[in-house]
Amino acid sequence: MDLAKWWNTRGQLGRLGAMALRRGFPRTHHFAQARSVFAVAAQRCDEVFDPPGCVTLWRLPEALEEEFDARWEHWIEHAAALQPFFEKLGALQATDLTATLRAFELASDRDVDALSRLRRSAEGRAVPLPGVFSGATEDVTLLALGFARGEHGALAVPYARRGDG
Repeated sequence: MDLAKWWNTRGQLGRLGAMALRRGFPRTHHFAQARSVFAVAAQRCDEVFDPPGCVTLWRLPEALEEEFDARWEHWIEHAAALQPFFEKLGALQATDLTATLRAFELASDRDVDALSRLRRSAEGRAVPLPGVFSGATEDVTLLALGFARGEHGALAVPYARRGDG
């Protein structure tokens, strides 16, 4: 959510980022754009709140990261089918993360209901999720939705306790 001023990736997911990367990555530039934003977001989140023994959207358990990487390869193989998704993402102007995830059909009513029960920590830098991280899609979705508890210019990092910690 660069539009919320949480990390400085201005334009990276939009037309500017596409122009910068298309030449070197003609078929996969959208994925290169996403990976670069992931790296910046992960670094910024670690600077703001780096909880030991916990999971964040950018620091998932190894098995889940491997599953994501395998899925990433599938998405790259079907890059043309994802073109409309990336175009919609690149044109995004809204800062309401919940509405955006709903518009992209990445969050359900149940997920938004779970978000309504989340609160920022006392110092305002984190958003603890209840219970232990199970790795279920709902947990990952809530890690993403939890960023909505941050404010414009004030990142709050959602996290969950690891079950193996």
